[in-house]
Amino acid sequence: MSRAVAARAASLLLRYPSPDVLAALPVLRDALDELPAVVASPLRVVAQHRASTDPTALAAEYVELFDFRRRCCLHLTYYTCGDTRNRGRALVTFAEAYRNAGLTVVDGELPDYLPAVLDLAAIADAGWRLLRENRVGIDLLAEALTAQRSVYRHTAEAVRALLPAPSVADLSAALRLVRGGPPREEVGLEPFGVVGRQRTEHSGVRGQAAGTDEIGSRP
Repeated sequence: MSRAVAARAASLLLRYPSPDVLAALPVLRDALDELPAVVASPLRVVAQHRASTDPTALAAEYVELFDFRRRCCLHLTYYTCGDTRNRGRALVTFAEAYRNAGLTVVDGELPDYLPAVLDLAAIADAGWRLLRENRVGIDLLAEALTAQRSVYRHTAEAVRALLPAPSVADLSAALRLVRGGPPREEVGLEPFGVVGRQRTEHSGVRGQAAGTDEIGSRP
């Protein structure tokens, strides 16, 4: 299985449905043919939904779900750290992973933004490490999307299928967070920006080192 293809496909299907992102759907759908059914099938559901739905309706659906429902946040450290000082430290770990791969997050997006982390995973093992270490956030996102009966739950399930099974510690942490929610100490996250700002259409990561490709900011 090409994990890189799977990661890029999941990234695109979790991004805001801008014209550029939607234009990539034919190539994305063809690429799914090389993936195993456990990953390709749920991604095809989301790809078909995007291909068959009016773009304006897609945009409204996306904003309502991901911008206005905190339990459906696409920023992984929110689930375990909330808006606390611990989150700032966790974001440093993410930022270092991009920097070590010769990349940077663009458009002011936080480095724990799941589509950007998936783009990183497509080219560097550090992305997979971050996904594994933040499995709890992915699991909670999947559960929240399922509770909302959102088509995007299928993309979250595909991401989970790419990762090892959750550990006992992961399951225990998820249960605690379901019961109590993320920590609530409100602090600034400078220099990482803030959660809940106006959405940019092409958030992602861009290559910084000579010869690296731009990824994430466009398909």
